[in-house]
Amino acid sequence: MNENLTIHPDGRTTLRMQRRLPHPQAKVWRAITQPEHLAHWFPADVTIDGDRITYGFGPQGRITELDPPHVFAHTWGDDELRWELHPDGEATILTLTHTFTDLHGAASFAAGWHTCVLALLAHLDERPARRPTGTARLHEDYIAILGLDPASTEGGTIRVERQLTRPADHVWTLLDGHHATPGDPPPAPFTPPGLQPGPVTRAETDKLLEYAVEGGTVRWELAEGTGHGARLIITSTGGTATLATWRRHTEQLASSLVDQVVEE
Repeated sequence: MNENLTIHPDGRTTLRMQRRLPHPQAKVWRAITQPEHLAHWFPADVTIDGDRITYGFGPQGRITELDPPHVFAHTWGDDELRWELHPDGEATILTLTHTFTDLHGAASFAAGWHTCVLALLAHLDERPARRPTGTARLHEDYIAILGLDPASTEGGTIRVERQLTRPADHVWTLLDGHHATPGDPPPAPFTPPGLQPGPVTRAETDKLLEYAVEGGTVRWELAEGTGHGARLIITSTGGTATLATWRRHTEQLASSLVDQVVEE
């Protein structure tokens, strides 16, 4: 499957994924547009009423383009989904574009659609879909494939935003957050090599830890993320010299979480 990201001037992001399916276009068209077929592979229960679509949970959508058997485009809340089919001999080239606002959720979207397309292929083959495995590793692979850099700077502030593969309570435990005490140094996992931390100034279990550093502060936040994991946001003020250090530290944390999933 080929994947890439386009970041638009308005801040929205488009994920493009393409795959060759060894089935005729008419069969694939039915599978991506008819609710009785969508039920076998799409990540929600789809109901279509005219140009309106409901998904069983979350926001509704509308069909924005319908050109059988070539284009099926619809919204899902603020997101836009576009499915294009092109014949390739007796097979079909499927191109999915998903446009959304959450850049740092792109790897979760890609991993999710990758899994869905595998289930779609199983449905077209008329065989049972396998239960997804290795989804945490798949997510991390897409971080690299899509070139998602979690770290950025603005002025004298470093900001790291990274979608993780485990929920906040698991991340907090791995970081030894339960031993965070205001007035004491932060637990070691909250501090990258070479950074001299001051005392913890604020701690909220499974949510937030803040501590002083020379010339500024470091703030760790665990917020609701895309998929099943937490969204990590780190803000470090007082200079940008440690940007690469924070990038490496975040990636090591993400890798540790994947290893934890494998062990379980």
